Amino acid sequence: MQVLSVTPEIFPLVKTGGLADVTGALPLALAEQGVAMRTLVPGYPAVMGTFKKKKALLAYPDLHGGKASVHAATILGLDLLVLDAPHLFDRVGGPYGDATGADWPDNWRRFAALSQVGADIAAGAIPGYAPDIVHAHDWQSAMTLAYMRYGKASGVPSVITVHNLAFQGSFAASIFPQLGLPANAMSLDGVEYYGGVGFLKAGLQAAWAVTTVSPTYAQEIRSPAFGMGLDGLINLRAGDLHGIVNGIDTDIWNPATDHHLAATYTAKTLKARAANKRAVEERFNLDHDNSPILCVVSRLTWQKGMDVLNSTLDDLVASGARLAVLGSGDQGLEGALLAGAARHRGRVGVVVGYDEGLSHLMQGGCDAILIPSRFEPCGLTQLYGLRYGCVPIVARTGGLADTIIDANEAALAAGVATGFLFEPESGDAFRHAIRRAVANYAEPALWSSIQRQGMKADVSWDRSAQKYVQLYRSLTSKRTA
Repeated sequence: MQVLSVTPEIFPLVKTGGLADVTGALPLALAEQGVAMRTLVPGYPAVMGTFKKKKALLAYPDLHGGKASVHAATILGLDLLVLDAPHLFDRVGGPYGDATGADWPDNWRRFAALSQVGADIAAGAIPGYAPDIVHAHDWQSAMTLAYMRYGKASGVPSVITVHNLAFQGSFAASIFPQLGLPANAMSLDGVEYYGGVGFLKAGLQAAWAVTTVSPTYAQEIRSPAFGMGLDGLINLRAGDLHGIVNGIDTDIWNPATDHHLAATYTAKTLKARAANKRAVEERFNLDHDNSPILCVVSRLTWQKGMDVLNSTLDDLVASGARLAVLGSGDQGLEGALLAGAARHRGRVGVVVGYDEGLSHLMQGGCDAILIPSRFEPCGLTQLYGLRYGCVPIVARTGGLADTIIDANEAALAAGVATGFLFEPESGDAFRHAIRRAVANYAEPALWSSIQRQGMKADVSWDRSAQKYVQLYRSLTSKRTA
């Protein structure tokens, strides 16, 4: 089976969050199931820099304002198709904005171009390649399915995965004439969305199947509270909606071999984590003592509950714990957390930014990871925490609720607890969960039992890849029926 994946990010080349981890790991997991996935990605500088020689498989004299071409590359086992369009993607900054964090004003054009090329490839534009399935990810590639629907690839089965419904790619109606779609596409059952053009909405409308990255999130987005204005459409597509929890790349995230750690370890050698804990203390200027270190590796945003974390900071320190924070985002939240670190020197440390290696060290050296999200489609950091014996303390929402077993008395007695759950948006519930975790940490045998149980959890892509294969097969059978 041949699957074309269209995505704005892929690890290890371009990453702003968990989307890249998924699109980078899923093709490798599918290969073990006998499914060949090729991934179309934009030719950002970081991607084009990996090429030694280029030979165009597909050329465009004018793609949304400039010349463009598609090139094949194999990088770290990933079979890539790269859209080289310098006028759209050769820019200093991130994938979606400049160095100040401001979005590129022509993002609609950039990702419409990516989507248009994806639809062309689906229709057979590359000689000798005809995908059986097209799999788009989030709003940036969702229009692929609209271009397919109104073009030559309307009979090719398609899937869209929603990694976070909050990001929808909504633009003014004035862009529609420049998209190259027929006039009837600007309708309620097409790309029109509240009087404008909705990229994600268009993909949800056109896809043969819709997936989200956890079963609980698939149900949550059917409600007004989590549906972000799209719950009506999602409920109409309920029969085509599937929740498949993400996995992680267990070769990259492996405490027994991780070169980012000061000391590697396994579930049988947990004492070796002490060297990593000392390294975390040094990096975050924390006191050297035996109290637990709780950590946060996150975007510092309202969605991630960082305001709730900030409101409980003094209580966290009063409980006897220390805190290490790695992340960036809302400047007000960054400032508040930095102020908290200044107020609690030696007990709270904050590094603003993102550092892949440091995130590994924190999972390998901190005792618990805090994830107080208001909503969380899947979450990957709690899966990394399980894998590394960094006990998750998480809000009971989305994929967090699907992947963590709360350390209540029954679960502890049965030896199945893997973390601590609390109700989202509640500072009091968050404080109570932290106090529970600190109390359990004070009993070393109990704490190591929770760690080892988490490390036994299957957080790989194996089962999830099998579910994607089953979905792909069900869609291709509809095509041939």
